[in-house]
Amino acid sequence: MTVYGRVWQPRKKTQIFPTWAAKLAMSITGLVMLAFVFVHMLGNLKIFASHEDYNSYSKWLREAFTPLLPYEGLLWIARVVLGACLLIHVLCALLVWKRSRANTANARPRGLSGYFAKMMLPTGIVLLVFVFVHILDLTVGALVQPASFQHPDEQFYAAANMIASLDRPVMAVFYLIVLLALAIHLAHGFELAINDLGITSSSWRKWMRAIGILLAILILVGDAAVVLSANLGAV
Repeated sequence: MTVYGRVWQPRKKTQIFPTWAAKLAMSITGLVMLAFVFVHMLGNLKIFASHEDYNSYSKWLREAFTPLLPYEGLLWIARVVLGACLLIHVLCALLVWKRSRANTANARPRGLSGYFAKMMLPTGIVLLVFVFVHILDLTVGALVQPASFQHPDEQFYAAANMIASLDRPVMAVFYLIVLLALAIHLAHGFELAINDLGITSSSWRKWMRAIGILLAILILVGDAAVVLSANLGAV
């Protein structure tokens, strides 16, 4: 359209929530969840010490900082924070994905980096499904829980519940698939998060890529060892 001899172009619609802010939110929430996953893996390794140590760890999580906090206070703080992080992470990921699809001018990365980039959405979906299955399996004890599942009363049954769950071949295979998806998601996601936080120099990116891969491998090997050992009756 020409107005007074000039070509008139409509203004671009201002984004209420810009893409850079969505990526920043994804970075922060992703790193918070990564920290939780790593600490959770370390806690799971207590099963190799003894069932009593693992149950004591479960008991401590519920009684930590009492009477300053109520019973299970620390757990509920973690649940609320992680739930909020998960919701923000998923919503921002969908927003960024939708805008990246609409912008056909974006050059898509190739090679190994391109493969990991393409796998972020499918692995993210797998992890989201796992969160709900895991909660039903070993926290709520509903729908997919093992037949022998017991809620904690004066005794704690965390070790017995976990072993009973992973003793089922289908559940063990499911957990291993999830751990592989998690490793792929973390290896690439950590580098993206650090980059979106402003650390963009090539030397630093190489280090961050290496650290991300190392963390992914440690979590994969640690949790997979627990799954396989529980399924094979080695713990």
